[in-house]
Amino acid sequence: MRNLAGVIAVAVALAGLAACGGKSGSAAPSGPVTLRLGYFPNLTHATAVVGVKKNFFAERLGGKVKLDTKTFNAGPEAVEALFSGAVDATYIGPNPTVNAWQKSKGQAVRVVAGAASGGAAFVVKPGITTPEQLKGKKIASPQLGNTQDVALRYWLKQHGLNTTKEGGGDVAILPQANPDTVTAFGTGAIDGAWVPEPYASRLVKAGGKVLVDERDLWPGGRFVVTNLLVSTKFLKAHPDVVKNLIAGQVDANDFINANPAEAQQVVNAALGELSGKAPDPAQTADAWKTLTFLNDPIAPSLRDGAKHAEEVGLLQPVDLTGIYDLGPLNAVLKARGEQEVRA
Repeated sequence: MRNLAGVIAVAVALAGLAACGGKSGSAAPSGPVTLRLGYFPNLTHATAVVGVKKNFFAERLGGKVKLDTKTFNAGPEAVEALFSGAVDATYIGPNPTVNAWQKSKGQAVRVVAGAASGGAAFVVKPGITTPEQLKGKKIASPQLGNTQDVALRYWLKQHGLNTTKEGGGDVAILPQANPDTVTAFGTGAIDGAWVPEPYASRLVKAGGKVLVDERDLWPGGRFVVTNLLVSTKFLKAHPDVVKNLIAGQVDANDFINANPAEAQQVVNAALGELSGKAPDPAQTADAWKTLTFLNDPIAPSLRDGAKHAEEVGLLQPVDLTGIYDLGPLNAVLKARGEQEVRA
């Protein structure tokens, strides 16, 4: 009996240890796991950048989880990686999120958190002051069907200007990588672009002016520009890992909001490593003012963004019921005494 009691005591102690991973209160996976995480080298993905560079993700994930990161230029590319299994989760914009949901018939992906709001603008040549002057012009977006591409096409349609997927119509839209857009604008190959930060600020520095700050188009100036999308397969297989990833994100956003100057330095250095050119600190400081880092996915803006994509012919009508799984996020927020969010 004494031996049996000793075995039980050891088992209980080991179980208690297994329940702790990363920081106190995090759950640990039962065996080695690799989490492949995607994000973009943009200021709108500062949550991911800070989470990686300041080790907030690694600390929460613990020693049994290997974090493998990949970067993408825009959402459709990241969705392809998610579908192919090249990544298990990715920070991504709302429109590619909805596309992924629709293509998989609501099976392959779930939104588990928001990350950022704002940080996108339509920058044009100084001589363009009205929508009518855009007729016949060439405008860039990051990629066909990405969040800024949809915002651009919808705004143009609202002002009586039509576009086509092939680059025809009243305004020619030329999807291209964000760094290429800055070069094209400088050479005069395009007349403007709807892009995320830091590229909007770079276009302004190159002689452009902001025609539309996207915040002005949304209630209260809030709209989801980045959320965290996870493979349903990975979420079901490793709910503890996803919860710990979210805990790391909450830590990262808390750090960003409490230490904006240091966060900007971290992000600038990281973007320099990823893109080969670090943003100008002054530009980053200006762009930072247009961004809000938060964990709320701002669900109504995802819904409305999907409607916008439908109206410009880039999305078939879609039922978004079930796209959110905010249980892990709300468990993390509740444990920290923070307000829970709704889908």
